[in-house]
Amino acid sequence: MQTRRLGEGGPLVGAIGLGCMGMSWAYGEADEQTAFAVLHRALDLGVTLFDTAQVYGPFANEELVGHALTGRRDDLVLATKTGLLADADRAVSRDGRPEHVRGSLTDSLRRLRTDRVDLYYLHRVDEKVPIEETWAAMAECVADGTTLHLGLSEVTVEQAATCHAIHPVSAIQSELSLWTRGPLDEVVPWCAENGAAFVPFSPLGRGFLTGALAAGSFEPTDFRAGLPRFTEEAMAANETLVAQVRAVAESVGLTPAQVALAWTLAQGEHVIPIPGTKRVAYLEENVAAADVTLDAEQLAALDALPEPVGERY
Repeated sequence: MQTRRLGEGGPLVGAIGLGCMGMSWAYGEADEQTAFAVLHRALDLGVTLFDTAQVYGPFANEELVGHALTGRRDDLVLATKTGLLADADRAVSRDGRPEHVRGSLTDSLRRLRTDRVDLYYLHRVDEKVPIEETWAAMAECVADGTTLHLGLSEVTVEQAATCHAIHPVSAIQSELSLWTRGPLDEVVPWCAENGAAFVPFSPLGRGFLTGALAAGSFEPTDFRAGLPRFTEEAMAANETLVAQVRAVAESVGLTPAQVALAWTLAQGEHVIPIPGTKRVAYLEENVAAADVTLDAEQLAALDALPEPVGERY
C-alpha cells in the first residue's frame, strides 16, 4: 500500500488505516473470531495504523486489539485515546485531569499487551480542566517513553494551537467524509501548516456512503439508530447524495465506498482515513481505494454534493 507520514517526524503508515471501534462498541454485537481475522488480514494488506480507545467497550476494544496483535507489535503503529469514560450503561463523560490521562495510559498498555503506544490522543477536551494542564500531563507520557506522539480529537484550531505551543500535535482526528466536511474549513489546513496528520474517522459516513444501509435495519445495540441522520426520513432524503456517489463510482468501475475514500485521500497528503469494518471483504474493498486517483472532474462532482439532512449527533 502507498504510505503517508503520521505527522512531522512521525512514522510512515499505510495511506488507509483501520478504525477498530466497531469491533466491540457502537455497531452491534462483537464477534472476536471475525475481528481477529480482520485485524490479521489488515496487516497482511499493508494497513499499519490501528486505532482504538479506552472508552470502546469500555476497555474491551483495547483488550481485543492487544490480544489479536500479540507477536506483531513491531509491524504496526498503535493509537489509543484517553479522556472519555463510560459507565455500565455506556453513558459517556469526560475526564481530562492530569492524573487521569497519565494513569489511564498504564492501564491501556496492560490491555494492549505493549510497553508503549505510538500515538496517544485526547479523545475529547474536558471543559472543566484547562487544556494546557491536560496536554502537559500527556507530554509527560512522551518524556517517560510510554507514548511516542500525541494527538487530539474533535478540537478547534485554537485548542490545537494552544497544545502545539506546549508539545507538538502529531495528529488531529475528527469526522470527515462526503457528508461531514466541516474540518476542511480550518482544521485540515491547520494540520498541513503545522506538520500534523489529519485522521478522519467515519470516512464512509458510518456506512451510509456505501449505499448498503437500509432504514430500520440496525441492531438494538447499534448507536446509529439514535442518530438524526439515520432516521427513516433522513435516510430517504440522503439517498440522493448516495445516488450521486454511486454514479461517479459506476463511471470509473469502483464501489461507492472506494470513491468516498478516494475523495477523502484527495483532501491532502497528510490525510489518513481510518474506516472501520467487521468484515474481511469490506476491509479488502476499502484498502483497494488507496490506489485510486480521481480526476478533477470527478472530484468536482463530489465536491458539489448537497449537505446531508440531519445533524451528526
